[in-house]
Amino acid sequence: MIRTKEGARVLGEMAVNCKPEVVACYPITPTTHLTEELNQYYADGKIPEYITVEAEFSAISALVGASAAGSRTFTTTGGQGLLYMHEVLFSAAGMRLPIVMLVGNRAVSSPLNIWNDEQDTMSQRDTGWIQIYCKNNQEAVDALPQAFYVAEKILLPVMVCVDGHYLTHAVEQVDVVDEKKVQGFLPPYKYPLKLDPANPVSLGVYANPTHYQGFREDVMKDMEHSKELLVEAGKKWGKISGRHYGLIAGYKIEDADRVLVGVGSAMDNVMAVVDDLREAGEKVGALHIRVYRPFPREEIRAALAGKKVGILDRAISLGAQAPLYVDIVEALAGTNTEISSFYGGLGGRGIKRNHVKDLFETLKSGPVKKWITTEPPKAAMKG
Repeated sequence: MIRTKEGARVLGEMAVNCKPEVVACYPITPTTHLTEELNQYYADGKIPEYITVEAEFSAISALVGASAAGSRTFTTTGGQGLLYMHEVLFSAAGMRLPIVMLVGNRAVSSPLNIWNDEQDTMSQRDTGWIQIYCKNNQEAVDALPQAFYVAEKILLPVMVCVDGHYLTHAVEQVDVVDEKKVQGFLPPYKYPLKLDPANPVSLGVYANPTHYQGFREDVMKDMEHSKELLVEAGKKWGKISGRHYGLIAGYKIEDADRVLVGVGSAMDNVMAVVDDLREAGEKVGALHIRVYRPFPREEIRAALAGKKVGILDRAISLGAQAPLYVDIVEALAGTNTEISSFYGGLGGRGIKRNHVKDLFETLKSGPVKKWITTEPPKAAMKG
């Protein structure tokens, strides 16, 4: 069914179609209205349990308990809220709990900023959560059932990451697959190790040096294996919706000599510029990294080797190189690829088409590392 609806609210509709049994949320911009939407669904009897908590740490902690007891669980947050969950994110992954979380990407303090970049989720990339990045609301809506599908098969939690404001507040047409088809894709959840007084088990217990590393090795192995499940889920969802998904999404890259790579909504602008420059006879392309953890190293290497590549990071790693750039440099090692690092668009600064054209032009002259220089808001300039 086609819906003309605000991004966060249509995501709430799809979340309910996935039949979560326990939802726990604390409202924070830019996903406050998704939290409100889920609460309303609970009031209408469409979510069995909605836990109103006093903070994000409590929200994720409540879902650790609910998931361990065998419930399908869901939450949403962003920015500082995600950072507040940090300790428990590790626990959820280490306990092998298939929690799904919609993150409305938001800049992190200080200074305080409620607008968009990807610093929040990039800072959590090593917690053991699978990360899916969406460049528009259609992809985000389609990602939710796939996230539950993968999480519950591999027993690892999943973040579905959407750009705050740019997507959460955008009103556009989105095709929402109906509840019956979603249920055909997503079988009822049965956690094999659930806490049950009749069959006692322990989760997340103490591990001494003899055993601890083995647990981490198991998480690493299954994180790598989740690539196969992510591809499987994308193909199965394509049969239902007509929209197929993989780990990466290339756009006119086969014969391209210059390619811009990134995650999130900025890549839609990049792809629009690719069309413009192609009409002018320039061989350019774009690559959206849809799945960032597990990192699709082999797929990226096959897609980009030998080209002039610019990495578009809307996150920084203070004191080091930008995160996506570092991973792609490692993936392309030994391939004679020219790799440039462009980082910026932080705190809501837009990366517009004219900026993207400048980046493609910069790639002609060889590898560089530089801030993306965009015009600051007029109010900030006056200050």
